[in-house]
Amino acid sequence: MSLAPVPSTPWLLRWQGSLQQAAAGPLGSRLSVLAGVVLCALMAGLPLVTRAGLSLLILAAGLLWLLWALCTPAGRIGGISGWLLLMLGLAVLATGCSPVPVAAFKGLLKLVSYLGVYALMRQLLTAAPQWWDRVVAALLAGELVSSVLAIRQLYGDTSELARWADPNSVADGTIRVYGPLENPNLLAGYLIPILPIALVALLRWRTWPQRLFAAAALLLGSMALFLSYSRGGWLGMLAALGGVVLLLVLRQTRHWPTLWRRLFPLLLVATAVAVLVVAVTQIEPLRIRVMSLLAGRQDSSNNFRINVWLAAIEMIQERPWLGIGPGNSAFNLIYPLYQQPKFNALSAYSVPLELLVEGGIPNLLAGLGLLAAAIRAGWAQLKGESAWALPALAAAAAIAGLCVQGITDTIFFRPEVQITGWFCLATLSVSRPGPSGSDG
Repeated sequence: MSLAPVPSTPWLLRWQGSLQQAAAGPLGSRLSVLAGVVLCALMAGLPLVTRAGLSLLILAAGLLWLLWALCTPAGRIGGISGWLLLMLGLAVLATGCSPVPVAAFKGLLKLVSYLGVYALMRQLLTAAPQWWDRVVAALLAGELVSSVLAIRQLYGDTSELARWADPNSVADGTIRVYGPLENPNLLAGYLIPILPIALVALLRWRTWPQRLFAAAALLLGSMALFLSYSRGGWLGMLAALGGVVLLLVLRQTRHWPTLWRRLFPLLLVATAVAVLVVAVTQIEPLRIRVMSLLAGRQDSSNNFRINVWLAAIEMIQERPWLGIGPGNSAFNLIYPLYQQPKFNALSAYSVPLELLVEGGIPNLLAGLGLLAAAIRAGWAQLKGESAWALPALAAAAAIAGLCVQGITDTIFFRPEVQITGWFCLATLSVSRPGPSGSDG
């Protein structure tokens, strides 16, 4: 009887575990606690800590992962991590071929730092899955504070809020809250991925104080997102919350008779669409804001984005294969060569266009591959009984919401939004269909 060959460690990861013997002492046993504390501080502080503070926490997370990787033998890479490594490799090539390599290198360093946070999250969730709930609790705590601060702005001085009321928009006069993030669209982008996670936490957690905490985060977060009057945020919220509800229904009805298993989700979607149509036609502020989507260039926000998109397309046509290199620093140096007068921009205002601008067609294809891998990981949990089922469904819905908003905005690339996205990818990366287990 021949033994199955032991799979060899990929050469890219052979450096991991080189300090395994040295880590057998107290430090090795405390790495998960240190990682959990750092990640909880990072997730709770996303909307509240300064950019310098966030940078220090991100750096600490990356260094902690590096230490943990030196102490732990390499495991499997997995589909999601494989696509991320491919995107990192493309970013390195794009940086080397960039017309502004120094600026692109700054963007590459940012990407590496975010990947360090993702790697630490993945390592922690693999080694100590119970930390998922603790990290989520920290994330919801920061979200709850931000939502309260945003809603309170309706009852305070409105002079600051007035700077977000565009007199050239068909929605002129709309009061938009922004909480501690100073930007309504950023507040909306920050809240989108958190809402489905809060809903799953409400279903997953066992005690009433925990459930009341999750319910408060879900309710106040939804109110704050609505009051941001971010059109992309509204669409992202519909995709995220609608997606997680639909996934939960599909999972709950998987043992029903075939007819009802197929019919009930369709009836649920039809009911939700009917409610939305009634709300849009009967609630005036909502109707005005939604109608601005159809105003074309007559709405100043639409007109601005269209002009930026046209300039970004010209940039892509000039460098279609490796782009200009990663990061906003490279974009800020190259975009003025293509921009139309009076339409300054810090990004392409569309995640697909941004991927094309930064790394060309291969970068966009790698991004689509990453998205497909994330969807597969979430879909695999619909029929399984793994303890990761509910977290994976929440993560998949959160990513769907971010993708919908990302069609017309690049708020995702801000750390307040992006780090939650990395947490969702880490959750999906470690999730595996498995035997029945507790979701507690």
